[in-house]
Parts: sequence; C-alpha cells; structure tokens
Amino acid sequence: MGISDDAVEVRAQGWRRLAALHQLIESRLEKALQAEHGLSVVEFTVMDALSRQDGFHLRMSQLARAAGLSPSASTRLVNRLEDRGFLTRILCADDRRGIYTELTAAGRTALDDAHPTHDETLQKALAEAEGMPELADLVRTVSG
Repeated sequence: MGISDDAVEVRAQGWRRLAALHQLIESRLEKALQAEHGLSVVEFTVMDALSRQDGFHLRMSQLARAAGLSPSASTRLVNRLEDRGFLTRILCADDRRGIYTELTAAGRTALDDAHPTHDETLQKALAEAEGMPELADLVRTVSG
C-alpha cells in the first residue's frame, strides 16, 4: 500500500466516523423530537433556520439549502409545515417569481417548545458518543 493509498484510507475512516456520529445524533434527535413534539429533525432544522433570519423568512431555494433537501422535497416539507400552521408563504415584493417561507407565531411557539428537548437530547447523544472510543476524539473536536 503506497502513501497515497494510506491517505485515502485515513480520509475514508474519518468520513465513516463522522457519518457514524451524525447517525447517532440524528437518530436520538428524531426519536425525541417526534415523541415529544411531533416534529422531525428536518422540520425542526428548517424552523430553526427560519427563526435565525431577520424577519423569520427565507426564499424557498435558501430553505432547501439550509435543510439539505432537493427543491421538490423542500416544497413537500413546507406544505406539511404550512398545513400545521407553522409556516406561511409570501410572494417576494421585488420579484413576483420569488416565494419566501416565513415562520408563523405558532411555528415560533412550537420551535421554542422543542428547543429544550433538542438541546438536552443533543447533549446526551454527544455524551454517549464520547463514551465510544472510536468517536471520543471527534466529539471533543465538534464540541469545541
């Protein structure tokens, strides 16, 4: 095995460890948010991204990027959240083709209610992962 082969394997191992940490955290968050608030991780992520914007809105394309979704998947997600009263769509005043998604008051309340669950679950998942020798140093790096 040459040096370049070793480097490729080191990167692949790093990627697998990162994916394992992500999966552990996401599965714990999904279970807790769904059980306690009826929200998926991606729904929480989108609502959280919107809450951090001035005016609580994003263009649909920005929202898709923030959630890591395709345009069609983000549209379905927005439809679900809009049906629940958590988001609304607004036509862009500057560009009639542009559509913003905006967090509603009900959406802000749902997000505020879910934040403690998210934060506590994330902390527990990181503590769990830190107890795993293969993930401990990665958790310390991520946790700062």
